[in-house]
Amino acid sequence: MHYKILQRIDDVIQNDIIYEKEVIIMALANLSVRIDEKDKKNFESFCNQTGMNVSVAINIFIKTVLREHKLPFEIKTDNFYSESNIKYLEQIASDIKEGKAKFEEHELIEDDE
Repeated sequence: MHYKILQRIDDVIQNDIIYEKEVIIMALANLSVRIDEKDKKNFESFCNQTGMNVSVAINIFIKTVLREHKLPFEIKTDNFYSESNIKYLEQIASDIKEGKAKFEEHELIEDDE
């Protein structure tokens, strides 16, 4: 088992108060994940550029999740795959097959971007 010292406060005298030495020890565990090799290299590069290693970055993520009881970013689903949109698309496909759909020409709309 590995241990890591999280905090160490040596005996200090400040304003006539003696603070006693305190050592907090945490047991460490390994976490193994499988990711794309290119993503791993890019993430390691990012971490190095920010002055930390992958382990520190992952620990920051985990501590944030545990502290806030949520992921530190929003996860969205693509509404295209929502149940209501799938039903809508199935209805359109059915209308096309049955000849009920009406098609009209329109001018091309250009995107300004």
